[in-house]
Amino acid sequence: MVIFFESVMLICFGLSWPISVYKSITSKSTKGKSVIFTFAIIVGYLAGITGKILDQTFNYVLILYFINLAFVLVDLALYFINRKRECATCKGSSFDNAQTQKCHHAI
Repeated sequence: MVIFFESVMLICFGLSWPISVYKSITSKSTKGKSVIFTFAIIVGYLAGITGKILDQTFNYVLILYFINLAFVLVDLALYFINRKRECATCKGSSFDNAQTQKCHHAI
């Protein structure tokens, strides 16, 4: 029964990641994204995977962890791609501080 509830949790969380990836691709924006939150999710999935491996619980739930982790990693990569694109549009235009010439999209 524990495996069932863990898989339901992973499926529910996992449904949001393809949507997030789609939004990142179509919007080409980092608006509303948090890289710190994304890293926290990655650490959580890695901890879940590590727990399954240490417990030697090799079942379909482990596959769900890997699928979710893959989507989060894709979303993280898209974050940096979109941030780079946003910063490229800042060059020569809107800087927060003219002395440092830093893009306002930086982390």
